[in-house]
Amino acid sequence: MTSTEPTHSIPRKEIQIPEWDNAAVNKENHVADGNARDTRAPASAGFSRKLDSVLPPHRRYLGLSRKVFLIALLAAVLALLALIIGLAAGLTAGSKHNQNLPLPSNTQTFTGDLTYYGTGLGACGETSGDSDDIVSISHIVFDAAGSSSSEGGNSNNNPLCNQMLRASRFDEEYGAERSVDLKVVDRCTGCAPDDLDTSLGAFEKLAPSASGRVDVTWAWLQPVATGR
Repeated sequence: MTSTEPTHSIPRKEIQIPEWDNAAVNKENHVADGNARDTRAPASAGFSRKLDSVLPPHRRYLGLSRKVFLIALLAAVLALLALIIGLAAGLTAGSKHNQNLPLPSNTQTFTGDLTYYGTGLGACGETSGDSDDIVSISHIVFDAAGSSSSEGGNSNNNPLCNQMLRASRFDEEYGAERSVDLKVVDRCTGCAPDDLDTSLGAFEKLAPSASGRVDVTWAWLQPVATGR
């Protein structure tokens, strides 16, 4: 006969953490969380403190709150930068433009239209006749060279006044090159930069007056310092 002995289960013991250990663990977690929050603090906090020390937020600046004052200051700085950049670009463009104009500082030979006009008192303050070898230069070139009455100055002082140039063209009727030296005495408002407007007498030395408008090649006879 088999006897069955009762089986007794051994109760499991729970591990108890002493109260002082719990406090230490909580303290460590709290410190760790605080360090994590510190590392995640925005970098702008330091800048904000510096700004507050220089421009306290409770004060007014030129009658404006600090926020409005800073916005106005930023707008003024940006406007000043835009003005400086614009002036620099304009001066550069103007310099390049003048380099391409047929000024006496340019040693190239230019080709444009040749016309004639009724002479008289010119922009340089000199009175000329139809038989004089004189020329009126484009207003674009004349004004770029220096003083001009159209710009509020005295055109008599323009450095192009009384300067000499040589105009040439091939005369098909005679089959030869013809040229004439011309003195600048006037400013032509209807001329392109490379065009020349002469007296009737000077025009007839290069082409028949009935032609009215012909092509011409010309160049300055000596360099002249120009520019505003």
